Amino acid sequence: MAGIPLYFVDLQDDLDDFGFEDYGPDCESMRISAFLDIPGQDNLTPLARLEKYAFSDNIFNRQIIARGLLDVLRDFSSTEDDFLTVMEIVVRLSEDAEPTVRTELMEQVPQITIFLQESRPQFPKAFSEYLLPILVRYLTDPNNQVRKASQEALLILLEQELIEQSDLENKVCPILLELSAPENDDEYKVEAVNIICKMISMLGKQTVEQMLLPRFCDLCSDSKLFQVRKVCAANFGDVCNAVGLEATEKFLIPKFLELCSDSAWGMRKVCAECFMAVSYTTSSEVRRTKLSPLFINLISDPCRWVRQTAFQSLGPFISTFANPSSAGLYVKEDGTLSIRPPTDDMLTDPSVVDSAHCSSSEKGNIFTEANRASENCIGSSNNSEHVTGSSSAENDGSHSRRPPAGSCTEGRPDVFNSFLYWRSPLPDISEELDLLPAPESQKDTDLESESNLICKSYMASSDIEKVLQSLQGHMDDPDVQAQVQVLSAALRAAELDAVTPEETASTEESGQQSEETPSSVCTQCPSPTHQEQEEPNLTSQSLPTEDEPLLPIVSFQEEESYDESETIKVQDVVPQPLLDQYLSMTDPVRAQTVDTEITKHCAYSLPGVALTLGRQNWHFLKDTYETLASDVQWKVRRTLAFSIHELAVILGDKLTAADLVPIFNGFLKDLDEVRIGVLKHLYDFLKLLHADMRREYLYQLQEFLTTDNIRNWRFRYELAEQLILILELYSPKDVYDYLRVIALMLCSDKVSEVRWISFKLIVEILRKFYAHGENELGINFINELIVQFRHSSKWVGRQAFAFICQAVVQEECMPADQFVMHLLPNLLSLASDPVPNVRVLLAKALKQTLLEKAYFTSVGNPHLDAVEKTVQAMQLDRDQDVRFFSTAEPKRHLRSTPLEQSVD
Repeated sequence: MAGIPLYFVDLQDDLDDFGFEDYGPDCESMRISAFLDIPGQDNLTPLARLEKYAFSDNIFNRQIIARGLLDVLRDFSSTEDDFLTVMEIVVRLSEDAEPTVRTELMEQVPQITIFLQESRPQFPKAFSEYLLPILVRYLTDPNNQVRKASQEALLILLEQELIEQSDLENKVCPILLELSAPENDDEYKVEAVNIICKMISMLGKQTVEQMLLPRFCDLCSDSKLFQVRKVCAANFGDVCNAVGLEATEKFLIPKFLELCSDSAWGMRKVCAECFMAVSYTTSSEVRRTKLSPLFINLISDPCRWVRQTAFQSLGPFISTFANPSSAGLYVKEDGTLSIRPPTDDMLTDPSVVDSAHCSSSEKGNIFTEANRASENCIGSSNNSEHVTGSSSAENDGSHSRRPPAGSCTEGRPDVFNSFLYWRSPLPDISEELDLLPAPESQKDTDLESESNLICKSYMASSDIEKVLQSLQGHMDDPDVQAQVQVLSAALRAAELDAVTPEETASTEESGQQSEETPSSVCTQCPSPTHQEQEEPNLTSQSLPTEDEPLLPIVSFQEEESYDESETIKVQDVVPQPLLDQYLSMTDPVRAQTVDTEITKHCAYSLPGVALTLGRQNWHFLKDTYETLASDVQWKVRRTLAFSIHELAVILGDKLTAADLVPIFNGFLKDLDEVRIGVLKHLYDFLKLLHADMRREYLYQLQEFLTTDNIRNWRFRYELAEQLILILELYSPKDVYDYLRVIALMLCSDKVSEVRWISFKLIVEILRKFYAHGENELGINFINELIVQFRHSSKWVGRQAFAFICQAVVQEECMPADQFVMHLLPNLLSLASDPVPNVRVLLAKALKQTLLEKAYFTSVGNPHLDAVEKTVQAMQLDRDQDVRFFSTAEPKRHLRSTPLEQSVD
């Protein structure tokens, strides 16, 4: 043993001779203290020997000491003197000239810090006084490997919250600010920016705003180094989330606008990737007025890679405009989407009105100053982030028609009307009016409508003229010209609105043609600018400047007799240019000029876009969804199949039955890769349908047993799992007539995993029958089980019968007396089965399950004797395994159920 200290001699060859070749620099499991505590020829104490080897001339010795510091602290730091001695050695070792030694030391700092906090609470200042200064100093180390190790250690300590706030503010942040200064070295600056960006999300909001946020904003504008700006852009969303909405809009949004307009395409691409995260931390006004036009620019970027990333982020960005409550939904605490129970408020909420009743009354797409005047009159409620998909129906606007009877606004007492606003609401006398002669009632309605139209038209004309005058000085801009054309048409419509409805309709038709002029011109542009063809629509719809809030959309309420094909459908939930770009993702040209998988990204984000728009605006997405559902790429259809149940929740039962059920039926006959998406959420979709429509799928469930590849057993496994859930949706008679047959076929599957899950399905079917008092159906089903499995010519079938009986007893899915009467005799008869595997499972069922139930072990039970005699006979079985499982209960896994143990 005296030769063990030779482990620290200078010659590596001598170390190998003593058998220490396994303890090289890559060893991570050795305990240094075990060697330090062995007396040697030097007659030194362990700590003195530690100091000797820590400052040896051999680099390998110092590396080993640095790597074993945690073991040293565990064994030799119980007293204050020993602890201080070890920490002084650590400090001196941190000044080692060899980079590998400093790296080894820094890698141990997080573990040492955790140990000190958990096991050495008597030294609370040890980390702050000894280890933190080393870590901070290593951030400026000239060796790159040492700096990387210190950065990783710092981030670990921050994640574990092991650094006090005062130390962060006084020791860590100053050195990072110094490293990221403009005059510092580029390499140090990039590393410091990376740490700052990751630290911001881990520090307190006040600390970030006071110390790091100003420097982060300066780094975003670093014109010297592209890498610095790119790191800032990549972490922009996390920074916005850390500082909150107010600081984001005040300090960060202007910098984000600069980054999105950067000359380097890689920078713009990174900005497109984090656009959704930035949008989530801004208000609705900023999202509409600043981020939406900015995103349109990214979609129209000359670089294909930027456009590709922007289109991938388009759906997620649109989802930031969402308010699930506007669609009659809400998000649970676990993040899942659920239907909100109907209330009196929701019954009058325009957002939950079915789009089928609203689509025929929506007309026009004009932004005017008159809306802002109306908005100012009714207060600031429209400036909130509440997404109202039918605010055009909610706010009549300055030149809207009075909605006809039976329209979406009928029965809504809170509809804003500029004519009725300045007086108290009149009492409802509709019932009394019904008693009056028809000509008198019609005359009163015409007079009121005429007064309403005159008031609105005057208000609209004056405000639109103001806007046109303000745009006269910018007529050289083609976008402004398009905007003037639209407003001019709106002005003519407002002037003629008070004259005759016929002339108004013709004026609106000409305005519609004028509005389509810019897009028709853009389609003739050369192919290099094809991606920018949608950009003029942004101005044509009068998106305001950064200082001007986005105005609500005004809709013209036409008579119900108006041709629906000529109706211009509008919405104000999402800026229309964004929605237009999203709807264009199914254009085959996009696949050639942007991304070959752009339709897959469109399909992936469609439920989020549908949730944002609300069910009342589903008609905007209906054609796009049908196009995606018939896409030639099966990956696109597969994506839709996996999300169709979520879309059904968003749309409600009426729209689901009308628009989704035909597509769902098509998916049922598609490739297995598509069908599996429908199958995995079959229960979730079927439960949203009416009982009559749901019952039609009973005939089609058996088709899931047929797959393109018979080896695809997971498909049948998923079917069995879904059938267990689907049982609650159908009556016991339907279960017996249709699902029973499928369950029996799955129980005879060639793959054991499918059979075992199917046994649970059998148990749930029996539970269904007896829970609803259908004992006759239960008995008939049991008789089928006996014929098909107990008397099966294959031993696998007879083994399945034993397992089913065990599961029935374990789950208590039927009355015990019924089990004893119909199943127990057939189960006990398996004791004479010629196959040992069947008898083994019978022994498990009797010993582990049946005899553990109080009903079968109660004194006086006539069936107890039969069970005990069967067990005693099996204890004398010729097969060793049968004797073992019938004699003593085997060891059980702690986390396995009795059913799983039987399967094992």
